[in-house]
Amino acid sequence: MKKYIIGFAAAAAFTAAAAPASAAVTTGGRVEALVGWDHARVSLDDFGVDDSLNSDGIVFGIGAGYDFGIGTSASMGIDIEASESTADLDFDDGTDSASLSAGRDLYAGARFTFPVSDAANVYVKAGYTNARVHADLDEDGDITSDSTNLDGIRGGVGMQFGLGTSAYVGAEYRYSNYEGGFSRHQAVATLGFRF
Repeated sequence: MKKYIIGFAAAAAFTAAAAPASAAVTTGGRVEALVGWDHARVSLDDFGVDDSLNSDGIVFGIGAGYDFGIGTSASMGIDIEASESTADLDFDDGTDSASLSAGRDLYAGARFTFPVSDAANVYVKAGYTNARVHADLDEDGDITSDSTNLDGIRGGVGMQFGLGTSAYVGAEYRYSNYEGGFSRHQAVATLGFRF
């Protein structure tokens, strides 16, 4: 996780250094919808198995935030987000089977945004995330189900492009690492509005 955040910060700092002096700093509130690719992974190391379960799905949700200008070349913001995923992780050894569904995910964190032009900016983000997962286990016909919430951290990097005075589109990559050996890579597109 540390190497991802360092890479995100380095990319954003490089882009900010190359930004023209006339680029506008992003401030104010925003709301957005997101949709994209979700790659979920569960490590089986805790079960004595040197393997993992992987699954791809679609992530979709809504987010909101507020950005505060800090000087003439950056802004600092707060983010909140709620999302769902269609990613399901399945295991079957011929006798026993298990299915793990990645459900809702709640995120709250901070971001630093750097303008690259009057219509575009790049940002890095990091914060706390909480995912709900549901598991179904079939052991020789004995079926049990359970749900739990997993705490984790998320780091991400993204770009936004203005469409007129208040609308924008964007793209974001983020990595989330949760307890219990659960992690996910996501790449999402966003459509939002500033006010």
